[in-house]
Amino acid sequence: MQNTGMPLEFTTSYVRDSTDLLRYYKRLGEQAMAQVSDEVLLATPDSESNSIAIIVKHLAGNMRSRWTEFLTSDGEKPDRNRDSEFESPPQTRAEILALWDSAWKIVFDSLSPLTDDDLGRSVRIRGERHSVMQAIDRQVAHYAYHIGQIVYLAKHYSAERWKALTIPRGKSSDFNARVTAGLASQR
Repeated sequence: MQNTGMPLEFTTSYVRDSTDLLRYYKRLGEQAMAQVSDEVLLATPDSESNSIAIIVKHLAGNMRSRWTEFLTSDGEKPDRNRDSEFESPPQTRAEILALWDSAWKIVFDSLSPLTDDDLGRSVRIRGERHSVMQAIDRQVAHYAYHIGQIVYLAKHYSAERWKALTIPRGKSSDFNARVTAGLASQR
């Protein structure tokens, strides 16, 4: 697996940086799910834990609610039933990935027209006032948290077959040497 790394393009645009960061986390989730069998997508380590499929269903529900009419309606839509997101997961990889892709499309379609001038605008989530920047930060943190769970579960179930998504264990010095060599060649 190629080390995809965090977004590296220098930018002073918060919207652009946040969008790139969300694309990075989306890619991490996809690369983790690609490493597990269809059965593992539905597996739970214990009765109190969620499967990858349930986490995807919850993320999709959150994304639809938060990003649909992002600037003009409360981010907690009245038709959202959060508790149901933790029940009856999609049963196939195709269903899981379709839900994943459709939810991320809503996110990126909502972010694409934004500019940094919009960051101070006011939006509501569960009736609480947030700046657009605060609302984006809230979602980046939430998605990173749950995608970390997806990665952890995928790594757990893949065991020795796991291919690192970032710098592999024991390879930090190799990575640092490549970075140092790259910097030296730029001088």
